[in-house]
Amino acid sequence: MGHGHGHTAAPASASGRYLRALLISLVIGAGFMVLEFVVGFATGSLALVSDAAHMFTDVLGVGMALVAIMLARRSGPTPSRTFGMYRAEVLAALANAVLLFGVAGYVVVEAIGRITDPPEVPGLPVLLAATAGLVANVVSFFLLRSGAQESINVRGAYLEVLADLIGSVGVLVSGAITLTTGWRYADPIIGVAIGLFVLPRTWTLARRALRILFQHAPVGVDVSQISSELSALPGVADVHDLHVWTLTSGMEVASAHLTVAGEAEQSAVLTRAQDLLAKRYSIEHATLQVEAPQSARRCTELSW
Repeated sequence: MGHGHGHTAAPASASGRYLRALLISLVIGAGFMVLEFVVGFATGSLALVSDAAHMFTDVLGVGMALVAIMLARRSGPTPSRTFGMYRAEVLAALANAVLLFGVAGYVVVEAIGRITDPPEVPGLPVLLAATAGLVANVVSFFLLRSGAQESINVRGAYLEVLADLIGSVGVLVSGAITLTTGWRYADPIIGVAIGLFVLPRTWTLARRALRILFQHAPVGVDVSQISSELSALPGVADVHDLHVWTLTSGMEVASAHLTVAGEAEQSAVLTRAQDLLAKRYSIEHATLQVEAPQSARRCTELSW
């Protein structure tokens, strides 16, 4: 019986490459969050307080992302934590989604309550504070945009920033309408619009994080196709107990049992299977058990 695992290089979390970008985004967001809260409460602008609250979740979310990356880096695999702390990054993304749900829900409820009796909001201070917040969000947006395509952890922070960016644009529109027309309904209506914009994107992030935590196959990976291609390799008679999952963004993992046919050389079968998974599916860490037909019978006796 042969066992093997394939990885041409030590796997690395995709999030770790964006540590500096996250740190800069955190500092920028924290500074402008304080500014928007101060002006928002001073003027009574729900739209501005809404944007500041989103920026707070942005700052908190980026902070969690940074902590998760540092945990994953410093706490490698141990005898009791065989996969280290990489899942902390996925938990941070899920926590980001929960935060966004809470803030967006609060803003929508509060804004609906204000529509019946909208307060008078001075337009100029709101306009100036929103402009400053927009600049901060644009900088953070470009810092995190590329990382959002590779890491669910960075994507959580990126969606926070994107929501803030849209929120800042909304507050600018609200402030401009209030300043030029005096229409008091602009502020609560923009507040509702910001909340409704954030909610579906938050659900998408939460679903992706839960998919990883439940160890489902990565999006776009057809496990049945992998099984068929492994079964078609020379010397392979059967493939069973095939599992493919994501440890954290950029770290896909697989395991499988391969039953060899006849006099097939087990080491050659193992090498071909590892090459297939690495080259066609970018699964560098695959734990494969190559077994004779008589040994494979034990797998059929398992209840799960």
